[in-house]
Amino acid sequence: MVRERPSDVRPDGDVLSGKRHYVIFNPASGRGRGGARIEKYRQLLTEHIPDVTFGTTDRPGGERVLAEQAIADGYEVVVAVGGDGTWSNVADRVLAVGTPETTLGILPSGTGNDFGRNFGYDPKNPEEAVRVLAHGATRQIDVGRLETPTASEHHPDLVEPRYFLNLIGFGFDIAVIDAAEGARFLRGELLYKVTALQQLFRFPGISASVRAGSGTSGDGQQLMLTVSNGRFFGGGFPIAPGATVVDGRLHACLIGDAPPLTRLKLFNLAERGRHIESDRVRIIDDESFALTFPEPPRFEMDGDVRRADTSTLEVRCLRGALRVAAPEV
Repeated sequence: MVRERPSDVRPDGDVLSGKRHYVIFNPASGRGRGGARIEKYRQLLTEHIPDVTFGTTDRPGGERVLAEQAIADGYEVVVAVGGDGTWSNVADRVLAVGTPETTLGILPSGTGNDFGRNFGYDPKNPEEAVRVLAHGATRQIDVGRLETPTASEHHPDLVEPRYFLNLIGFGFDIAVIDAAEGARFLRGELLYKVTALQQLFRFPGISASVRAGSGTSGDGQQLMLTVSNGRFFGGGFPIAPGATVVDGRLHACLIGDAPPLTRLKLFNLAERGRHIESDRVRIIDDESFALTFPEPPRFEMDGDVRRADTSTLEVRCLRGALRVAAPEV
């Protein structure tokens, strides 16, 4: 990891004074697109924020180390430049070792950028995202917490509970991520849609049982199971159309398994959030869930592939737990 401070810092009149910003770049985000945007973001941040320090990851998960050090050094705002995985790793450290006043900033430069869609961020407009950050407006938002210890496939020896910003996904979701790893020429939303269409005809489905804290339950053979804090996943699919990051609840979406052509119909409906009209789809909203599988599952958390050692996972919502720099509403 590299930590550096710009030599030419020019304050902007829109900046709230007294905030120290530490900005973490992930060059690998967006299948390498993150590296191409570093200089643009550096220029914008230096122009608009008077006290900013930069750091760059050099390995998967390296943003965790940089975030912890920034918090220990007293930075009030820790900014993650990347996509859902980068944002999630930094947010986890802010929640684990930061103070209630420590603020997470997010700047889009990843593949899906789904969490940022909850605030209207446009990945194609980095200047607007920096202006939002510089303006200094913040919101208290909910986060999810997976209480059951699991490990990232990047760091199999680090078994721990984890906070998440956007979503955990099982079944079809992880199959698409695995397939996307082998795609060479596609990026962003198109990458997800093309690999998802392939898996609609290949993925065998999973058995899963969901029990909400209130006692509501669902089980059976599923195409996919997601538990969302935010509304979007997969590069803009409103998988939980009624979700917000301030409603104090998580939203489990169970999509029952189906023949390939019915899967295709559900996929097309999901692009517009209309999959919930199908009798094969069920949404359960609650503050907590227990998720049970025939064997310890592989799954994705905010785009990062993880493995569990147990067959039942416990997850809950933490209302208003995180302060995030976001547009005023």
